[in-house]
Amino acid sequence: MNTASAAKTALNNVRVFDGRQLSAPCTVVIDGGVLGTDARGAQELDAAGAIALPGLIDSHVHLHGAQTLEQLASYGVTTGLDMATWPAELVARLRKVTGYADFRTAGLPAIGPGGMHARFLPSEAVIRTPQDARNHVAARVAEGVDYIKGIAEAPGNGGPDSESLRALVTAARAHGLKTVIHAASVLAFTMAVDSGADFLTHVPVDGVIAESDLARMAAAGQIAIPTITMMEGAVADKASSAHVLKSIAGLHRAHVSVLAGTDANSQPGAPFAVPHGEGLHHELERLVQAGASAAEALRAATLLPARAFGLTDRGALAPGLRADLVLIDGDPLADITATRNIRSIWCGGHAVVPARLRS
Repeated sequence: MNTASAAKTALNNVRVFDGRQLSAPCTVVIDGGVLGTDARGAQELDAAGAIALPGLIDSHVHLHGAQTLEQLASYGVTTGLDMATWPAELVARLRKVTGYADFRTAGLPAIGPGGMHARFLPSEAVIRTPQDARNHVAARVAEGVDYIKGIAEAPGNGGPDSESLRALVTAARAHGLKTVIHAASVLAFTMAVDSGADFLTHVPVDGVIAESDLARMAAAGQIAIPTITMMEGAVADKASSAHVLKSIAGLHRAHVSVLAGTDANSQPGAPFAVPHGEGLHHELERLVQAGASAAEALRAATLLPARAFGLTDRGALAPGLRADLVLIDGDPLADITATRNIRSIWCGGHAVVPARLRS
């Protein structure tokens, strides 16, 4: 566990990404766990024109222990939005970890009795009826989860039916929680849109998101977490990869908000192992290749997920916010791969050694 808190530090001659552009050279003050304004008494460091990014947020990860949080942090991912960690005792232990990536979690997701997820998730996750869905939400609320996740499958593939998914979303909303629905096929995606969920994670690999679904997402303000890294890694044919990119283009065309998430995992039985931390840099590159600007891709991993998930203390570099900060060499607005050139990282004011500098 990283327990050494950073001293008050003033980063001089640093250019800040403000969500759209880079600032002129300025000073950023790290004062304990937050960003400050008063550099008096601080250890001064000359950043020599390096770029300061808000700590990166991966909007779809899976946690497997404290080492996962450490690995995320070592690549500048200071917040992970976890989409399935159980049991509740493990989540409670992880919440005590300091100095590495912070996280929020859905705990145990809701699944149907069949499909891939039933192979490795406990029977407690299975919902068959709307009442099961309401019971699932109540159990997760009692555990203190941050949002609710459900798995949509195409009809006949063993997932919850449409009525149960809608009940899941309604019950979560009654408890003040947002919902994330997994959907990796065209028909499942339509079910996820129908459910009224706040977030849809993944995009189909067996076709392209229907125009009618895109229109409904835009009208309802539903948000996409496409996980390009996972979807392309899980398929072997060019046609499926083309479907993924066409769906991303459709989301942009329909003005649906897109967040950067990777489905980072080391779960046995998962269709593809996405490395924690490193995978988000690849996701940013694929978002740009799919048509997003570099600034849009960076917002999708900073300000947008912070706002969408109610994380009001992060996502930007401003006084009073958490001291989650990534210092990089090179201009990521000119070349998004510059996000990999990490010089320094702070998670809540704690200095973290970048992965590339570890022995």
